[in-house]
Amino acid sequence: MQYGLTDLRVFLAVVDERSVSRGAQRCHLANSSVSQRIAALESELGVALLQRHARGVIPTPAGHLLEAHARRCLAQLEQMHTDLAPYANNMKGHVTVFANSSSLASYLPAALRSFLTAKPSVRVILQEAMSGDIVSAVANGRADIGIVAGEVEHPRLDFLPYRQDELVLLLPVGHALTKAPSAQFIEALDEPFVCLHSGSAIHTFITEKATALGYRLDVRVQVNDYRTVSTLVASGAGVAVVPRSVLSPCDTGTIPVTLNESWARRDLRICIRHAHDGTENPHLRSLLEHLLAPTVYDDHPRVHNDSRA
Repeated sequence: MQYGLTDLRVFLAVVDERSVSRGAQRCHLANSSVSQRIAALESELGVALLQRHARGVIPTPAGHLLEAHARRCLAQLEQMHTDLAPYANNMKGHVTVFANSSSLASYLPAALRSFLTAKPSVRVILQEAMSGDIVSAVANGRADIGIVAGEVEHPRLDFLPYRQDELVLLLPVGHALTKAPSAQFIEALDEPFVCLHSGSAIHTFITEKATALGYRLDVRVQVNDYRTVSTLVASGAGVAVVPRSVLSPCDTGTIPVTLNESWARRDLRICIRHAHDGTENPHLRSLLEHLLAPTVYDDHPRVHNDSRA
């Protein structure tokens, strides 16, 4: 490969500006240097990337494809630098937390906000994952703390009670299933669903539960947050399965119905590596103590189940 990151950045600057000269100005390069870089890039890839015309340049179909890949590559590199930055200071002030989707949408934001206010020098890397993947990440040292649901175990980890939650069926006001205090999941499977995006832990979890019952989940809309899920359910776009903890008293137009399923009731637990393994991050203990401090959520009843989302 005879081209590098600078060539990709130059190409994107030209595409954004729709002009070689303005792209050159943006990159602080001479026009001739930019033209040479673009020509070398086209030669290396064996395709024309730009169409020249009187008012500037536009990408060819191949150019559009390269543009998309280049943007993803550069974004991933920026994220790599962000993730590696704490290591440049010998891991000082750095904690990695893997968490399931419901804790990310409910308990964790407020807890992390107060923790980071008290510890402004600490940096937290937060990532969503399924509970089984979280356990592996903590055991392998890719995460310092994990928050999981259900009875997952690992011989190298300690598991501590965190919060209690449950999955509920979220329905629009007036829906037939709101007439009863509870419902089985299968009763809703003929309905279109409003879900979080594919790949989210909760989406994967309820899709697997539908498949186990012989159904294919009819996903009408996919969104990025639970507030939008609630708004769409209220509008009649479909029904949803959400953690009760993410619901707000100010939400209107929806009714949460208890799911008559063992997997709907969940214990959230914190997992960490055994303290004697010699790998503990110096800031892990303070964050752990902060997360385990009593809060208003502690009066939720504790229920055991096999949920993994």
